[in-house]
Amino acid sequence: MTLLDAPRYDAAKARRNARIAIGSLGGLVVLFLATWLALGHPIEAPWNWYGYWRAQRVTNSFLTDVERNDLAAAYGIWNNDPEWQQHASRYTTYPFARFSQDWGQNSMQNEYGTISSHRIVVAKTWGSAVIVGSLINGRKSHALFLAWDRSIHTLSFSPVELTLPTDN
Repeated sequence: MTLLDAPRYDAAKARRNARIAIGSLGGLVVLFLATWLALGHPIEAPWNWYGYWRAQRVTNSFLTDVERNDLAAAYGIWNNDPEWQQHASRYTTYPFARFSQDWGQNSMQNEYGTISSHRIVVAKTWGSAVIVGSLINGRKSHALFLAWDRSIHTLSFSPVELTLPTDN
């Protein structure tokens, strides 16, 4: 076969290939935007978005357990150790008794009272952690900020407070 023996141009096939390419590109753009919206409009690079999703999911699980007053499960999430009761001596810096005082139903240690609902409103990377802000008990301001460490996957109290979105 030589250059002069090239196959005949097929306009229908060219249109079909163009439509497939444009449709695939459009699908990727829609997927990108849907992910961006679902994660709360993060302004950081897309390769950090999985960390946002994971931090929000862990924080949501933790606060749901606190709402149900399942403090043992919440403490397991806090330390990333669901079997923490097997070796409670590892957690002497923030023991379960202190955790129960801070997060329990009758806690006088927090300013939220009994935690009955939450809504995650902001997340941002800060150093090696993702800071997640949640509005507790329907509040419109003064969110609870928790830090999820990306390397050891534990929760802690956040060292910083983020700016809340203005559309609350």
